Amino acid sequence: MFKAIEWKHDKVIILDQRRLPKEICYIECYDYQSVADCIRRLCIRGAPAIGIASAMGIALGAQNIEAKSFDDFMKKITQIMDVMLSTRPTAVNIKWAVDRLKTILLKNRDSSLTDLKALLVKEANYILEEDIEINKAIGKWGANFIKDGDTILTHCNAGSLATGGFGTATAPMLIAKEQGKKIQVIVDETRPVLQGARLTTWELMQAGIAVTLITDNSAGALMRKGMIDLVIVGTDRTTSRGDVANKIGTYTVAVLCKENKIPFYVAAPLSSIDFTLDSGDMIPIEERPAEEVTLISDCRIAPEGVNVINLAFDITPSEYVTAFFTEKGVFHPRDIKKLKAKDINLESIRLKTF
Repeated sequence: MFKAIEWKHDKVIILDQRRLPKEICYIECYDYQSVADCIRRLCIRGAPAIGIASAMGIALGAQNIEAKSFDDFMKKITQIMDVMLSTRPTAVNIKWAVDRLKTILLKNRDSSLTDLKALLVKEANYILEEDIEINKAIGKWGANFIKDGDTILTHCNAGSLATGGFGTATAPMLIAKEQGKKIQVIVDETRPVLQGARLTTWELMQAGIAVTLITDNSAGALMRKGMIDLVIVGTDRTTSRGDVANKIGTYTVAVLCKENKIPFYVAAPLSSIDFTLDSGDMIPIEERPAEEVTLISDCRIAPEGVNVINLAFDITPSEYVTAFFTEKGVFHPRDIKKLKAKDINLESIRLKTF
C-alpha cells in the first residue's frame, strides 16, 4: 500500500503526486524548507495531508534548533511555523497542526530541549495515525448513505493521497465496497492540475472500484440523464455555518446537484472545520500560477502571454450541502457549529437517513 507521507530515519518521505500515475517517486526531505517546498509545489496536497506534512516539517526543523531557553526555542520554531503557514492559505489544517504543536510545547515548557524535540516528532506521527482512524470513521458513517447499485460522482482528490491514509470522500466508497455494495464512481478530471484524472481514478482502480472519468463540464449532462445518484467531495476548510471551501469547480457541482435534486455530501474531518469563521466569504482563496492553466505536462495549450485567472478553490454555501460526513457522525449544515461544544449530545443531531 502506498503512503503519501511518513517519518522515517529522521527525515520526511513524501510521495511526489505530480508524477502520478506515470511514475511512483518519493522525495526525501532532510529539512523543513524542503517540506514547505513540497507543499507549495503540490508534491503533496489535500487538506489533511498538508496538515500532517506541516507538523512533520516543523518537527524536522526543530531538530536543528539550538536554544538556551524555552523562549528562545519558541522564537525560532515560530519562524518555522510561519513558513508552513505561508505555503497554502486556504486549507485550515496547517494552522490546526501548528496550533496543536504549540499547545504541546507550552504544556511542556519545563522539559529539556531534547525532550521538546522528541515530543514534536511523537505528536506529528500521532497526527498521521489519528488521521487514518478518523478517515475510517468518516467512511463508516458515510457508507450508510450509499445504497447498493449507486453511482457516485466525486470532484478532485480526497482519497489516501490527500490524507494520512484511506481518504475522506473516498472512505465511504471503500467501506461500501467492503460491505458488498456494488457501486460505481464517476470522477471529474478536475482542471487545471487534473487531480481527479491522475489521482482519484488511480486510487479507486487500485481498490477495485469501477471508475469512469469525465471532463468537468460533463457532470450536468450526466445528472440530467439520471446517471448520478449522489455526490461526495472533500473540504479544505468549512465554516461554522457550513460553507465549504474546496477545489475550484465544487460550487458548480453543488449547484447542479440542487437543480437535479441529487444529494451533495461533504466528507469533513473536524480538523478541517474552522469554528472561528461564520461565512465562506471570509476564507482566503489561493491563486496559483498561470502556467497550471496554459500548460499541461509542459505542453503549451494557450497563447503565451494570455491573461489567466487560476483560483485554486471556490466556496459552496451551506444551503447547497445536504449533509456532512464527519468522524463523529453525519450532520446537517445547521448543526456544524454545535460540534464545537464539548458537552453536546451528538445523538440528538446526527442524521440517520436523508
